[in-house]
Amino acid sequence: MPVATPLDAAQRASAWRRLAEEDLDVLVVGGGVTGAGVALDAATRGLRVALVEQRDFASGTSSRSSKLFHGGVRYLEQLNFGLVREALQERELMLTRIAPHLVKPVSFLYPLSHPVWERPYVTAGLTLYDTMGGARSVPRTKQLTKGGVRRIAPGLKPSAHHGGLIYHDAQCDDARHTLTVVRTAAAYGATVLNSAKVTGLLHAGERVVGASVLDVETGQETEVRASVVVNCTGVWTDDIQRMAGGRGRFHVRASKGVHLVVARDRINSETGLILRTESSVLFCIPWNTHWIIGTTDTDWNLSRAHPSATAADIDYLLDQINGVLLTPLTRDDIQGVYAGLRPLLAGESEESSQLSREHAVARPQPGLISIAGGKYTTYRVMAADAVDAAREDLSAGVPDSVTEHIPLVGAEGYQALVNQLDTLSRRHDLPPWRITHLLDRYGSLAVDLFALIDEDRSLATPLPGAEEYLTVEVVHAARHEATIHLNDLLTRRTRISIETTDRGVEAAESAGRILADELGWDDDRTRSEIDHYLRRVEAEIDSQQMTEDERADAERAQATDIRTLAKG
Repeated sequence: MPVATPLDAAQRASAWRRLAEEDLDVLVVGGGVTGAGVALDAATRGLRVALVEQRDFASGTSSRSSKLFHGGVRYLEQLNFGLVREALQERELMLTRIAPHLVKPVSFLYPLSHPVWERPYVTAGLTLYDTMGGARSVPRTKQLTKGGVRRIAPGLKPSAHHGGLIYHDAQCDDARHTLTVVRTAAAYGATVLNSAKVTGLLHAGERVVGASVLDVETGQETEVRASVVVNCTGVWTDDIQRMAGGRGRFHVRASKGVHLVVARDRINSETGLILRTESSVLFCIPWNTHWIIGTTDTDWNLSRAHPSATAADIDYLLDQINGVLLTPLTRDDIQGVYAGLRPLLAGESEESSQLSREHAVARPQPGLISIAGGKYTTYRVMAADAVDAAREDLSAGVPDSVTEHIPLVGAEGYQALVNQLDTLSRRHDLPPWRITHLLDRYGSLAVDLFALIDEDRSLATPLPGAEEYLTVEVVHAARHEATIHLNDLLTRRTRISIETTDRGVEAAESAGRILADELGWDDDRTRSEIDHYLRRVEAEIDSQQMTEDERADAERAQATDIRTLAKG
């Protein structure tokens, strides 16, 4: 297993030099989970590959999902059996081989709303769901009587169900998983850079032969030569295709999905929930000491960088979940809200919730591959398909994909450390739940954080304003995880921005000072980073009071993206 090299300032400077000096086989544009997966797939085939992301890794859709690795129960009703089977196989790979430290089983209760016909119908569907993926490491579906539901989920209204079924899927922290895929790609030799924006594509006649790339942090620009450019930009797919001078073989439509985060004690249940809605399904997902409730599914044609949740979105989700709860949730119970954009393949006439989640790969012109659609769970398959399509622009003899056999960094040795939980707790003088927290975020890389704590006991101090996290995690993010801005830390390296009632305002002060020491910020830069984050939080809260997308987008735009301010 290769060593997970630090993504720090030295690595960034070295990566920028390599972009300018080396001819690549593959240049990947877009640092979400698909782009990260393509970089890993290409690197493990022995190709020279670089990954560039204009903002931060996972800063778009890949940090704003429902955080599930799942087959997609609702796709069974659409008769999309191929997608479900493929996704369930990927779920099993993640749980058992590729990312067992990051991807965990999670149970869901499906409450039955009809006393007669619904149970055999749902049982048939979930039984099929149990078997479609082949080998499985999660329990099979279990039947529950009305009393059984009351015991496992006493917070549900008795009138809201006629018994139910329990089934299992899997979940992960999407932003941390994406970053781990990036770090694994780097460990296998890929050059990876965030804050690196493609400003144009290079041509030799009709062939794409590379790209102009701007360092958003410094304003420096360079030309990157590559045999093939792979467009993994999600809702920005059409922009890159236009940059290439062509129309593209498909177009991408953005669908907004909003999620709420509430404290775990606000819903009395031992399991997650899946509820039918008029147009789709609603999940209530256990998330450490929280619940995630979502999602919406509406067209979005405004800012793709920072989609906004409206008061109407929030009210819709509260109405849906309160329809089954004994003690209704209110806005005061909401600790976090986030909105993301699904990159759906355009062209169909149905509502966005009915659009296919299958992906498409196209070679609109020589030297350019575009991939879009799909779902988070199938990122590895999407990546392999994209690199397979790129073979036409590469020299002969490119091997087949091997990523189904490649554990992500932190996976090797993880289970042994879990088995040593009590020993680790005594050795490092941390409660077992703290050890578990670190192991489930970093896997076997947690030993690096343990070593830092052993050297400096102050790093075991909980972070003020976000006590579930330790100071050492901020230090580690600065030294190893390509953290450039405070916003990167609070929204993606940790999930403080959606897990604390004040949206990370108190933690911003303490975390900002720690990052300043690690990254060499002066007082002005430190104050600027903290103030920007506070303005971002204020703008997001203000936008969530608006009832219409346009007004919410205008309010959110009041806080300028830190990366547009960074240059120079």
